[in-house]
Amino acid sequence: MLCIGSSYVPVAAVVDYELTLTCPYRLTADTAIDALTHAIEAYVSRKHSVLSDRYALNSMKTVNKYIREACNNPSSTTAREQLMIAATEGGMAFSISSVAMVHGMSRPLGAVFHVPHGLSNAMLLPDVTRFGIETNPERYAQCAAAMGFASDSASVDNAAAALLEGLEQMCHDLKVPSLSQFGVKESQYRAAIDRMVSEAQASGSPGNNPRVPTDAEMARVYNVVYR
Repeated sequence: MLCIGSSYVPVAAVVDYELTLTCPYRLTADTAIDALTHAIEAYVSRKHSVLSDRYALNSMKTVNKYIREACNNPSSTTAREQLMIAATEGGMAFSISSVAMVHGMSRPLGAVFHVPHGLSNAMLLPDVTRFGIETNPERYAQCAAAMGFASDSASVDNAAAALLEGLEQMCHDLKVPSLSQFGVKESQYRAAIDRMVSEAQASGSPGNNPRVPTDAEMARVYNVVYR
C-alpha cells in the first residue's frame, strides 16, 4: 500500500546531526545508503535537471567520503554532520527529479517482508544499477567520478563498471545482509514477486528509471536479488 497526500508533508524539518550520534551501526549504514540512493536515482532520473544534478553529485561525493567513518566511529561529529548535509542535499535532489526503480522495488519489500527501507534499498541498489546502466552509461559514469570510484579521464564503460564494483564493495564493507540472511524465506519470497512487481509499478517510480522495466524484467531483477 502506498500512501500519498499533502498531510504527510511537514511544516518544517529539523536537520540536526547531533540527534544521530546515538544511532547504531546498522541504522547508520542503512540510512546513509538510502541517502546515497536518493542522490544516484535523482541524477539518473528521466526528470533530472541542472539544479537536481548539483545537489545529487554533492550528496554522492559526501556520502561515500564519510559513510564508513560514521559507521565505524559513531561519535565522529564531522562524519555525522557531513552525512546529514548529504542526506539533505539528496532529499532536495529527488524532490525535484523524483526517485526511480530502486525505491519502486524497495517499498514492497518493506510492506511484504518488513525489511527496513534503507536496508532494502541497499539490497537492491547494485542489481538495479546493473539493470539500468547500459541505457545511460554516461550518467552512471558521472556518478562513479563524483564518488571517487573512477577518474574524470576514465572511459564511460570503465567508469560505469567501477560504479558497480564500488557499490558492491560498499555493501560488503557495511555488512549489508542478503535477503536470506535477513530471514526472508525463499519460497515465500518467490511467491510474492508478482505482487511486489504490481505494487512497484503502481508507485510510478520505475517509470523514471533510465531503462524503464517491463513487469517481466522487474520480476527477473527481484529473482536475482534473492541470495
